[in-house]
Amino acid sequence: MSTATPDQERGEENGGGGEHGGGAEHGGGEHGGGADRGEPVRALHLRVLDELGEGIVSGTFAPGQRLTLEGIQQQYGISRTLARDTTRVLESMNLVYSRRRVGIVVQDSAHWNVFDPKLVRWRLASGRRTEQYASLTELRIAVEPIAAAGAARRAGSAERRRLVTLAAELRRLGEAGDLEGFLTADIAFHQLLLHSSGNEMFQALDGMVAEVLSSRTRQRLMPFHPRQEALQAHENVAAAVAAGDAGAAESAMHRILEEVRTAMGL
Repeated sequence: MSTATPDQERGEENGGGGEHGGGAEHGGGEHGGGADRGEPVRALHLRVLDELGEGIVSGTFAPGQRLTLEGIQQQYGISRTLARDTTRVLESMNLVYSRRRVGIVVQDSAHWNVFDPKLVRWRLASGRRTEQYASLTELRIAVEPIAAAGAARRAGSAERRRLVTLAAELRRLGEAGDLEGFLTADIAFHQLLLHSSGNEMFQALDGMVAEVLSSRTRQRLMPFHPRQEALQAHENVAAAVAAGDAGAAESAMHRILEEVRTAMGL
């Protein structure tokens, strides 16, 4: 999975295919002339993908509902090729499936690829975001402390130095109230830990973690000045990894995530 930030990732997504029966019910009439307005094809694809994805995860499109290519074309004023490309992305995420003579059908959430960063973003933008934050925080509590311990055992010298530098940057940016800069450094810190853990399954969660951190900032769930306890805990994780102290690294990362859970009331 890429270590690109969520915004970069959105600019690199490839298209996919499907069908939308009931275009009006998605409330997108205002977008019907997207192509006529000269909206770039890539931007149009990403917007249609986001709106369909958010519609599925919010329940606007219920499990079992059939979608049609014609409906998507009419709703968004796009070509059949672009409609097909868009729904193929949804199919790759298991949000829909296609069958000959049946069409494109919305899948039950039990089948979704819940670790896909795009799906994480859509769920965090839905009315059930609190449940999603709780699930993701529990996952992070289960994974990231062990990843920090793995990094203390296996990280290279350059990675250890980089973590210490990022922790110092987090303190500087946090105390300055630079939330965008803090977010960029925080994503880099947590992704570097996952990639330094030596566990390829942990590494594959980097995009998901980036989406969680980004959504917290976008939804104004981060304090203007991060708590001193959180800044100190990041420094403690970096110092423990740099020193090769797996136990201390695991404990410090656990404190970071417990602070997140407490701050969000989860």
